[in-house]
Amino acid sequence: MNTNTNDNSEPAGAMVRFDIRHLSEAQLAQLGVQQIAYIRPVVVNGESGYSIHAADGTPMALAGDRDVAIAAVLQHEMLPALVH
Repeated sequence: MNTNTNDNSEPAGAMVRFDIRHLSEAQLAQLGVQQIAYIRPVVVNGESGYSIHAADGTPMALAGDRDVAIAAVLQHEMLPALVH
C-alpha cells in the first residue's frame, strides 16, 4: 500500500501554478517577503548607512556599509535588491 499518494492528480511536492494577474492585493503584498530583501542608503543620526527591509517594507536591520548589508541578506538565504 502506497501511503504517499494523494487524491489529486499532482504528485506530492509539485509546484503549484497560478496566474499572477489574479492575485489579491494581500497576496501581492506577500509576494517575495521570505525571499527578497531591499537595501537602501539612509542617514541615521547624521551617520550614513544602509537599511535592510523585507519585500513588504518591514524594516529588518541597519548596516554600516553596503557590503555588510548585502552579506547579511545573503547569509539569511535571501536575495538582495538595491534601491536608490
